[in-house]
Amino acid sequence: MSLIPAGTKVAFRVTYLEMTARPDWAMPRLPAHIRLERAIDPPVWYFLSLYDAVGRDYEWQDRFVQAEDDPKALQAFVRDPDVVIWTAMGNGWPQGFFMLDWREAGVCDLAYFGLVPQAVGMGWGKTLLEIAILTGWAREGVERMTVNTCTLDHPRALALYQRLGFAPVSYEDRRRVLVQDRDPTRFS
Repeated sequence: MSLIPAGTKVAFRVTYLEMTARPDWAMPRLPAHIRLERAIDPPVWYFLSLYDAVGRDYEWQDRFVQAEDDPKALQAFVRDPDVVIWTAMGNGWPQGFFMLDWREAGVCDLAYFGLVPQAVGMGWGKTLLEIAILTGWAREGVERMTVNTCTLDHPRALALYQRLGFAPVSYEDRRRVLVQDRDPTRFS
């Protein structure tokens, strides 16, 4: 199998999803070796390090571009009191994170969610996502939760969001220049 080289422009689809009712499941428990840490007034570098660790294999580039083009806007986003980062810590290092954005009245956007490559397949990603969803709904006044994913993300991401209660509401086809070499089957 030959890889698609970095620098190649690829097509991908973004799926926008929403959930309009709080799920009825109880707050799940993470494995004993994983704890959640809420970042209080985090610096941009902390967010970007999590963003890179989780998103590098999935072509998460947009926030690095923003860090170069408009660093003040990125800092305002990361440090907004209505935007919260939760880090899943295990064995002394970050194993994943989620970021919730309540800046729009009545809406919680699951802005980012994911695990670092070393934590994928360990069996607790769904639990972390359930915790993220319930945490998003826990804030007073939330009427809708949103998230988006794309065909560059983990191949099981869309199905997992749907299994947990998100429904697609729209799609957008885009193109991106690859930063890293890619397995072509990722884009089918």
